[in-house]
Amino acid sequence: MYYLDAQRDRDGSEIYRTKTNFNLPVKKTRQGAYKIPSGTMLHVCMTSDFFLQEADDWREEVWDMIRCRRDVHFWIQTKRAERMADHLPEDWGDGWENVTLCVTTENQKCAEERLPLLLAVPAKHKAFMIAPILSEVHAEKYLATGQVEQVLCDGENYDGNRPCRYEWIRSLHDQCRNADVPFRFLGTGNYFCKDGKVYCIPKAYQRVQAQRSGLSYPAGDTHVPMQPRCQNCKRKHSCNGCRWCGKCH
Repeated sequence: MYYLDAQRDRDGSEIYRTKTNFNLPVKKTRQGAYKIPSGTMLHVCMTSDFFLQEADDWREEVWDMIRCRRDVHFWIQTKRAERMADHLPEDWGDGWENVTLCVTTENQKCAEERLPLLLAVPAKHKAFMIAPILSEVHAEKYLATGQVEQVLCDGENYDGNRPCRYEWIRSLHDQCRNADVPFRFLGTGNYFCKDGKVYCIPKAYQRVQAQRSGLSYPAGDTHVPMQPRCQNCKRKHSCNGCRWCGKCH
């Protein structure tokens, strides 16, 4: 978060409401169509945290937009699992069909603290993400509840240098496969360790290498071509995917 804000000349510790796109889900074109089309998966507050205390005054407006756009799926990701239950809308009930609640964790200790809170909150769709992964995580007892629809994992990137280890990812893959829960290995991080070797992987290739590893479950297409235009792209080493490459989204 701090790294990305620095790239935009913003202070990452400053909590602010965006001026132009806060209400993007309900903005319309001149022709009257929503700018965010029906069927979109919209990730909320990905460079911040939806359940920040400092954002309490704005959150109800967001719930109103989510309530209005039942045709858009909102992915709400947070590490503040302890605040979820008390900050859901009054008409939440057992959850909304167009919302996934995803809790992030980094290691076993954080998993033990946050995942029980995720399971305790009513929601139609639940997931958890381990990012950046800093240790092996055993989540068998949480997967066994049948509440978790998806698990995601990513190594540390941007200006981080803590390594991601192959055996940690393999363990999560096996746990999810045994529980028949989809698992997505999103990226290797800057440093990936396997068979006693440490590989320094440029940002543009981290998702590509993760997909080629075959460690996602179910396994997807492992052939991820880098297009010619990517080789000379000025954002090659800070790439999160673009409309040109398609495969590395």
